[in-house]
Amino acid sequence: MTSSAHFPSSAAPAVPTEPSSLATLFARQQVRAEVLRQEKLEARATRLRRLSAWITENRAAIQQALYADFRKPILETDVTEIWPSQTEIKHTLRHLRQWAKPRRVGTPLSLVGTRGWVQYEPKGVCLIMAPWNYPFYLALDPLVSALAAGNCCIIKPSEMTPTVAALLSRMCQELFDPTEVTVVEGDKEVATQLLTLPFNHIFFTGSPQVGKVVMRAAAEHLSSVTLELGGKSPAVVDETADLRDTAEKIVWGKGINAGQTCVAPDYLLVHEAIREQLVAEIRGVVQRYYNPEGEGVAASKSFARIVNDHHYARVAGLLTEAQQQGATIVLGGQLDAGQRFIEPTVLVDVPAESRIMQEEIFGPLLPIRTFRTLEQAAAEVNSRPHPLALYVFSQRKENQRYLLQNIPAGGACVNETILHLAHPELPFGGLGNSGLGRAHGLAGFQAFSNEKSVLQQRVGRTGLKPIYPPYTPQVKKLVNWLLRWL
Repeated sequence: MTSSAHFPSSAAPAVPTEPSSLATLFARQQVRAEVLRQEKLEARATRLRRLSAWITENRAAIQQALYADFRKPILETDVTEIWPSQTEIKHTLRHLRQWAKPRRVGTPLSLVGTRGWVQYEPKGVCLIMAPWNYPFYLALDPLVSALAAGNCCIIKPSEMTPTVAALLSRMCQELFDPTEVTVVEGDKEVATQLLTLPFNHIFFTGSPQVGKVVMRAAAEHLSSVTLELGGKSPAVVDETADLRDTAEKIVWGKGINAGQTCVAPDYLLVHEAIREQLVAEIRGVVQRYYNPEGEGVAASKSFARIVNDHHYARVAGLLTEAQQQGATIVLGGQLDAGQRFIEPTVLVDVPAESRIMQEEIFGPLLPIRTFRTLEQAAAEVNSRPHPLALYVFSQRKENQRYLLQNIPAGGACVNETILHLAHPELPFGGLGNSGLGRAHGLAGFQAFSNEKSVLQQRVGRTGLKPIYPPYTPQVKKLVNWLLRWL
């Protein structure tokens, strides 16, 4: 399958990326943003409906672009790129009028006679910096929120997935005026140039290391930020878990996109009494999912490849170093640099100090460590920076509550993996090293909106006039009374 079929020869030229051109584009969007601020909600909804229709009409092109960039299975593209994008659009269209409606607040006794409300207004011109691992969905998801809130946007897709970047560029050229939404392609230098501009909001998805760079740049202009980062998301499996069900969900969560998912289970903490049983169940699931004909996982049409040679070498290096430090491969281990293929691989007896237990893996390697008590499991997770996701597998409510209460994380699933990311009513984001701010649904709309607080007073009257200067003894008595009773 190739990517040459989806781009018409008449496609508009790429957006210039020289600093002066970027500054001009930004200035034009600033002007347009003031026009969009006055638009009715229906204009925003129209843009979202056109976007949804474009996705439907270009489903095959999206599939082919993802396959061209890292051989992502077609149905996996449907499930992890197209379906969540359409879900976000439909959910937003269903609730936009309610979200945008001014929100009344109560009035304290000390301010009796006033009315207060919160009204939402667009932030202005926003920058969306999308990653390579889900290059379509993770560009579209924040774009939907930004459009719903009434903003102009510049999208910077990852240069590591050039076919999808070109597709996103064509999409925006066909759907939007460039003063409203445009795609700027390019490498690290282009991203650096964009970050010198005074955006009203920056939405970045990527690694914590680059997230710090983005936040430092945003601080120069006091731009607000949403940082969707990553980290080592654990799955804790206690002795009461249904091991077959647990294995199926863990292998699915780790296997999609060949493990290149920010919320993939990064490592397992398994009760020592059930480790061997769980490994056996995982072995059976991998066989059913990715090797049902017995030809090897490399022959599977359901398993993606590592995005490029650099990331392949990094993940393969983690595996080699772990073995050198005493870890044992109990499943998988096959590597093919030519195809950038890494087989789903399970390791046991992995030292805590090994690099595979210190860095986010972002590949199909699954180290297993054991615990005896829930306190030990929680302590091990909490010895690392807060994870983006926590997965708890247990049939005991008390154990579920303990782990959810004692392990801080951006989000969590109980007896499931990944799916909290797909729930439009659940705010998604990290904590500390794994992220800042929230996305999806109402949370995404609010992230791209300024929540303006408004107080309306009666003309010529206010309950506080008696405490205006001069500060006489009578005023002092009244203030003392207010402090005591109100």
